[in-house]
Amino acid sequence: MRRGRCRRVLSSSDPLSRPTVAAGLGSAEGPGVRGPRGARVAGQQESESEAKVDGETASDSESRAEASPPLIPADDTPEVLNRAFSSLSSRWKNWWVRGILTLAMIAFFFVIIYLGPLVLMIIVMCVQIKCFHEIITIGYNVYHSYDLPWFRTLSWYFLLCVNYFFYGETVTDYFFTLVQREEPLRILSKYHRFISFTLYLTGFCMFVLSLVKKHYRLQFYMFGWTHVTLLIVVTQSHLVIHNLFEGMIWFIVPISCVICNDIMAYMFGFFFGRTPLIKLSPKKTWEGFIGGFFATVVFGLLLSYVMSGYRCFVCPVEYNNDTNSFTVDCEPSDLFRLQEYVIPGVIQSIIGWKIVRMYPFQIHSIALSTFASLIGPFGGFFASGFKRAFKIKDFANTIPGHGGIMDRFDCQYLMATFVNVYIASFIRGPNPSKLIQQFLTLRPDQQLHIFNTLKSHLTDKGMLTAAAEDE
Repeated sequence: MRRGRCRRVLSSSDPLSRPTVAAGLGSAEGPGVRGPRGARVAGQQESESEAKVDGETASDSESRAEASPPLIPADDTPEVLNRAFSSLSSRWKNWWVRGILTLAMIAFFFVIIYLGPLVLMIIVMCVQIKCFHEIITIGYNVYHSYDLPWFRTLSWYFLLCVNYFFYGETVTDYFFTLVQREEPLRILSKYHRFISFTLYLTGFCMFVLSLVKKHYRLQFYMFGWTHVTLLIVVTQSHLVIHNLFEGMIWFIVPISCVICNDIMAYMFGFFFGRTPLIKLSPKKTWEGFIGGFFATVVFGLLLSYVMSGYRCFVCPVEYNNDTNSFTVDCEPSDLFRLQEYVIPGVIQSIIGWKIVRMYPFQIHSIALSTFASLIGPFGGFFASGFKRAFKIKDFANTIPGHGGIMDRFDCQYLMATFVNVYIASFIRGPNPSKLIQQFLTLRPDQQLHIFNTLKSHLTDKGMLTAAAEDE
């Protein structure tokens, strides 16, 4: 009796054990007991052997299921705020707590922007590590009772390997002159991909060597868990860094649009919300979704107009080899110069304007804010589905009233990918400085060949005269 009951407990608490449980349901009454139709219950020994292969016995499964701690984080609202809003209802208390901490996070965002690109890159890496930690911790808490060998060690090792690969690529692309000047960096840059592959291969072999017969299935589950987490967190945070190098405006505007949409959707939903939007997030409403969209588009236009007038925001972030620091000084491109646009006749009759002066980047900001308000929330819905799958409220309790860091950046990562693809598709062109850097690394005979080819090409186009060519 105990064995069958234990398996039922396990089936409700551990989704990964359902195949094993299903195979053993018939043995609940013990061996030798006949069912209603007089047939002996079969397959008990086979089910037990499968259970042992998967690394669990009935008694072990019950003890592990009962020992699993609750994953829902406790309320960690600061005591000061609890006392200040103790007289309010839980709805309004949550409103004020979220509002105050949101303002604090926005103030912190302004501070790190003021500190410059280098600090922003460090903050992005710190956020990436914390998000990775929160997701991996969920996996570890769910399956910690199985005592999987090397799970956390290998997870952090793979994080190190992937970061080495991505940031090594970034250093090679954006710090080319510095890399070529220092011999150790030049060697690391030349063999960077081989070194990265070797590091990953080492972790792969360590995983294979750590496989234990009774834990095969769970170990491969967690191996996939780690790699999906790396794909979601590390890859997209790397794209955030690339967006930053294109100009701080490509970093600040998209992030600000996501923040604005999150705030305005909450406010519209709080005051006017009546119609549920999606079952994954019962508190989301159509009123908040639509109101957040229009508010975000207007906010994006205004913020883009203000930021487009400052070189420190629109110029690409470049490394100055003379001062060994980042510079953001350049001649703004046409994208950030005021131009006149003729308003369509239908709209003219409404607003009374025929011509409007605006920056071309503001047109692109409409695309960014539209994505942030219509598609970006699906990153949050995805995270909500993930949390519901594991019956947890938040990824962590780092920020009172907001959950973990991953709870705040679930939409940001999706937005970063879109911005990177958008820049590559519609904005970025060939970079002359990078072409020259690559040209200078060639052998003299290769440089001479390219020079003669380029000279002949320009002469054929009439850009160089024969006299200039002879000189």
